[in-house]
Amino acid sequence: MVQRCAWVNQDPRYIAYHDNEWGVPEYDSRALFEKLCLDGQQAGLSWFTILCKIPAYREAFAGFEPTRLISFTSEDVNRLMQNAGIVRNRRKIESIITNAHAYLAMEKEGIDFSRWLWSFVGGTPVINEWSDPAAVPVTTPESDAMARALKRHGFTFVGSTSCYAFMQATGMVNDHLRCCHCHPSHVSR
Repeated sequence: MVQRCAWVNQDPRYIAYHDNEWGVPEYDSRALFEKLCLDGQQAGLSWFTILCKIPAYREAFAGFEPTRLISFTSEDVNRLMQNAGIVRNRRKIESIITNAHAYLAMEKEGIDFSRWLWSFVGGTPVINEWSDPAAVPVTTPESDAMARALKRHGFTFVGSTSCYAFMQATGMVNDHLRCCHCHPSHVSR
């Protein structure tokens, strides 16, 4: 039987996410922007809840295209508040629009979003060697620093816990347990 990290349930979507996405390094700035926004939507909820809603989020939020998101108005926010396919929290909806403005402002300053985010881990994935799920942290000094820096650039829903989940999801940090078949000691990607 294939061993996976303890947080994975038996839903095929969750298994596919764990096996094929979580912990896999992502370097595309737009994909990182989307994942950062989605991790902010998770605040106070389970990741599985958001994972199941990703198609609806992509449809509702113009494919997470920042140049389209910045044109969203208060009427769009009101419309999105009626969309049962996403989390209907006004502050979370507004955060995606706010984050698009912040992303584009960084781009205008000449900041490569991917390179900037990856700098918090020195540009290369941190491979952890956890055996006990209880030992995996929810924040680190790096996620603290990332959260502070993102907030300084105008991003919202980017607390340290959300940033650490984002770092795990995008492979900046590989927190697959040692017993998991996805731990780097078991596979080569």
